[in-house]
Order: sequence, then C-alpha cells, then structure tokens
Amino acid sequence: MTEVLFYHLQNMTVENVLPPLLEKSLERGWRVVVQSTSPERADALDAHLWTYRDDSFLPHATWRVSDVADQPIVLAIEADNPNGANVRFLVDNAALPEDAQGYERMVLLFNGDDPDALAAARSTWADCKTRGFEVTYWQADERGRWQRRN
Repeated sequence: MTEVLFYHLQNMTVENVLPPLLEKSLERGWRVVVQSTSPERADALDAHLWTYRDDSFLPHATWRVSDVADQPIVLAIEADNPNGANVRFLVDNAALPEDAQGYERMVLLFNGDDPDALAAARSTWADCKTRGFEVTYWQADERGRWQRRN
C-alpha cells in the first residue's frame, strides 16, 4: 500500500527541508523522483542540490539527461517515472500522479503559510484517503524536528 506523507512547512523552505529527506531516502536504498511544476524551478532545485552543503553530495540529475534511468534522484516536471523510483516527492503544489499507487511512498511538501498550497494539500489528503492510501501528517516542532501529528 502506498504511504503518503504530508510535510507542513511553516517558516521553512523546500530548499532547507528537501536535501535531508533525500539523504534519508538514499540511505534506505530508495530511488527518487522530485516533481516540481516548472523547468525553472527544477533547474533551481538542481543547482541547490549541488551546493546546499559543503560536506555532502546528493547524486541527482534532471529528466533531460540521456542516462536518466540510471540516476538515483531525478528532478522532473512531468508525472512519469523515468528512473523507476519507488519514492516520489511533490513540491510547489505538484499534483499527485495518476499512478501514485505504484510508489511505496509519496512525500508532499507544502507551504502552510500559502492559502492555495494549504487548500491543495487538503484536497490531495482527501483524494489519498479515498484511494485507500496510508496518510500521515508531519509538522516541525519549535526546534525544527519533524513530529507526526494526528
């Protein structure tokens, strides 16, 4: 069964939250697709993942490279699965793909300070519940540690 995790971002950015979550995914041996909503945003995330920390490296590429199928992390804007990922991250209000049940895990990062993003996340939550997915909601505590909420 597909597990869908909703990460409610408040006073934090995708750029701060995404790299550690990707690192954990790779540590677990997962292949990942990160879906954003525009080529410009995907390019910005691509640049950020190369430079977010001096002592770390996240092997990744965009959907444009010829060896996309070999990449452990692919930044994409379409709903396809070019590297056979078992985990898909959705950022910038990217829509849940039709084949969501084909993933072990979906991770939706949404800006809790943006009313449109909040409404989209609520709609996606309802859709996931209807489809029988296991859904969990995560919010950072005052120290920035993620806590599962009910």
